[in-house]
Amino acid sequence: MSSNKSRRSSNQLEVGAQQARPVEHQHAEEIQPFGKIAILPIALDLQVCAASIENLNQLLADTMTLRDLYKKHHWQVTGHTFYQLHLLFDKHNAEQDDMVDEIAERIQLLGGVSLAMGADVAETTSIPRPPKGKEIVPVQISRLLEAHELVLKEARESARQARQQMICWSLGLFVRTNFKFGSLPSTL
Repeated sequence: MSSNKSRRSSNQLEVGAQQARPVEHQHAEEIQPFGKIAILPIALDLQVCAASIENLNQLLADTMTLRDLYKKHHWQVTGHTFYQLHLLFDKHNAEQDDMVDEIAERIQLLGGVSLAMGADVAETTSIPRPPKGKEIVPVQISRLLEAHELVLKEARESARQARQQMICWSLGLFVRTNFKFGSLPSTL
């Protein structure tokens, strides 16, 4: 009797283990290709979303590259200021990582697909690739400052474009709505 109980218990364990086992080697088609936009109910014109997604993906690629530069220099810093710079570079890496997450989530909210893989980021980034080897501290800092400047210029230009697109989109919506109802205000 205890042998039957033990066998049943063993069978139940095997069945439970089979159900919990991951199904390996699964493949499927993409559900949303990169560059295609899922139209979401967010009250933004498709062209506004497309331009914002494109700009944000560029900003994402450059922010990911900047984040990785900080980690590279964190690992490779040497000299009298090693400890301070080691900590500083790691802190800035973590801050860039938070920004990467925010940018990628904003792209998703607009209906886009964010860059995610290093190879795609490397193809897209505007930041020059550093050498694989170690550089002296002044060059590391100079490289980081130049990368920050590039990202800041890019972010400002993207914000300007987004603001302009929103103004045009809003004005177009206003005019279409008022023409449709035939009630243009006399101030136009």
